[in-house]
Amino acid sequence: MKKRLSIDGVELAYTVEGEGLPVILMHGWGCNHTTVASIERVLTAMGFTVYNVDFPGFGESTEPPSVWGIDDYTRLIEKMAKSEGISSPILIGHSFGGRVGILYASRNDTRKLILVDAAGIKPRRTLRYYWKVYSYKAYKHLVWAVMGRERGEQLLNRYRSKVGSSDYTQASPRMRAIMSRVVNEDLKHCMPAIKCPTLMIWGENDTATPLADAKTMERLIGGSGLVSFPGCGHYSFLDNPVQFAAVLRSFLADDAKAGKAQNS
Repeated sequence: MKKRLSIDGVELAYTVEGEGLPVILMHGWGCNHTTVASIERVLTAMGFTVYNVDFPGFGESTEPPSVWGIDDYTRLIEKMAKSEGISSPILIGHSFGGRVGILYASRNDTRKLILVDAAGIKPRRTLRYYWKVYSYKAYKHLVWAVMGRERGEQLLNRYRSKVGSSDYTQASPRMRAIMSRVVNEDLKHCMPAIKCPTLMIWGENDTATPLADAKTMERLIGGSGLVSFPGCGHYSFLDNPVQFAAVLRSFLADDAKAGKAQNS
């Protein structure tokens, strides 16, 4: 069932499927709720109610009214949960969705947290990275000075399409600014506050959020565990769907039984 909620200046779109204990499912940057549809199908078959969201700026949800950070996205999910009468949800976040899951679980009652190739550790920057950033800024100001803002932006867009990431070049100016903000937010300080059972599921060949990040999260989140899949990348749940589903069923088996007992 498709639903919409007007909150915090956005129209939040999400789907609700299944019956049982609530699971909030959160996709990665540049994706939408359909990207994690395979996870939703496993969960509904197990007997959960799945709230699969389109984050503001993606899918059918409108863009944020300003340059949001992780706290803004998290407060939105908190308000959605309150509106739906959800208490102590299971949270599953892939990539960017993991950032929201980390902050949510650090300050709210959460039944379980599953982080899938999740972001949340500020990436280490190489000298090459800083060279690209500062040379681009110098190039931008030079182009504006010579060509003016409007014509300069046209040239800069062509430049970004060659040197920038696909996520960045395909985004609107506001979403570009949001992306720049959130990737530089480090959530390590929140992780020790997470008290719910937590599982990290990772692709060993993930270059976007490397396995070293998962090991840092495992160290900082008490009682957490890590499962990694050889030969899989940043979308481990798509690269190895059979093994991913098996891990999910094992970790959530008792919760599925508890939900069925409540409904019987």
